[in-house]
Amino acid sequence: MKKAVLFDLDGTLWDSGESVTASWNIVLRRHGRKEMTLQEVHAQMGKTMAQIGLDLFPDLGAEGSMNLMRECVAEEDEYLKNHGGRIYAGVAETFRALREQGFFVGIVSNCQVGYIETFLEYYGLTELVDDTENYGHTGFGKGHNIGLVVERNALGPVLYIGDTIADYTAAKEAGTLFVHAAYGFGEVPEGTPAIRDIRELPEKAAAILDRDGGNQVK
Repeated sequence: MKKAVLFDLDGTLWDSGESVTASWNIVLRRHGRKEMTLQEVHAQMGKTMAQIGLDLFPDLGAEGSMNLMRECVAEEDEYLKNHGGRIYAGVAETFRALREQGFFVGIVSNCQVGYIETFLEYYGLTELVDDTENYGHTGFGKGHNIGLVVERNALGPVLYIGDTIADYTAAKEAGTLFVHAAYGFGEVPEGTPAIRDIRELPEKAAAILDRDGGNQVK
């Protein structure tokens, strides 16, 4: 069994909000719909594509909103390949430090296929991440997908890092430990272990897994 640190992406490793907003608005203008603000996009970060579609375009119903979201994310993928997002300071050095400590490093996100890969390729991080999983690939939410990564890589104990209550809940569902990326987009229950800069993580991860890893739900 390998000790592991798994990451959420949006709000934890980068903020792609400005690029996502710009790309989605290209599609919305094409359809004559009202453009979105950065704040509206940030409010959707971490949700699945189906959830976002129903939240933003309820008048289109489940099928229509999903079709529009597919068009939005296709435009988003091309935009991000050319413009990237705003990566948080210290991500690369944190990945390297964790690997030097012997940790398995992975990313699990409620995103479409290709989104994590675009992030890794744009910032030259591909070789620093051992495995990834996403909603677009499996059709399942983050808790299930964390479990898939844990199972196929024989991981344990595992620490999941995320910024929202959905991430907190997903970690509980998967039976992993959790640290709140408090610099991100969301809130979690008071008293949850937290970092305010990703560069705090290597030291904190080792301490939490040494202290609580044996009590992790299997």
